[in-house]
Amino acid sequence: MRLGEPLPKAFVELGGRTMLTRAVEGLRKSGAVDRVVVIVPPELVQSVAADLGRSDDVDVVAGGSERTDSVRAGLLAAGDAEFVLVHDAARALTPPAMIARVVDELKAGGAAVIPVLPVTDTIKSVDVLGTVTGTPLRSELRAVQTPQGFSTDLLRQAYAAGDLTAAGNLATDDAGLVERLGVSVRTIAGHVHAFKITTPLDLVLARALLSAESQDGI
Repeated sequence: MRLGEPLPKAFVELGGRTMLTRAVEGLRKSGAVDRVVVIVPPELVQSVAADLGRSDDVDVVAGGSERTDSVRAGLLAAGDAEFVLVHDAARALTPPAMIARVVDELKAGGAAVIPVLPVTDTIKSVDVLGTVTGTPLRSELRAVQTPQGFSTDLLRQAYAAGDLTAAGNLATDDAGLVERLGVSVRTIAGHVHAFKITTPLDLVLARALLSAESQDGI
């Protein structure tokens, strides 16, 4: 595990609660989400459902071997929802207010909305040999966060548009799939606390932030 913990990332604890639990709580606290569909490996459905507790607004669904399979499972479980958010449990400290802004933008007419932050490092493109092939303008680059919001019909259309596991057809996020349809993706300002917790250093930062909030009485 990249986090250096003997557990999948989503089940690593932060301040006594797992990242998954905190991510679900953030969605609920946003006041903008009617229902949460949690996608987990099939063998963990029952245990995760027990941990989250019985609730009318949370469903735990079995995912697939690939991320795209899991999102498909979530879309199926979404039923007739007008909008969907695709969120990463590893972004467990995402502020509820930011989640609400994504939903507000969808309701205002955006078919695809993602939170982003300016890139502070200079970025280089390199070839397979490690040789620099270009330097994109930093002013035009953004780091993408979640939740990413979509019209449900649009995201289903994006997932239906070809074999997403084929070589050269992979996308690292759902907005990338929507972009292939020629649909404009809107951006909103992200938040530094919505960082993805994937390394031991990220985990140290997340725990430090929670500790600071606790001391401030937040």
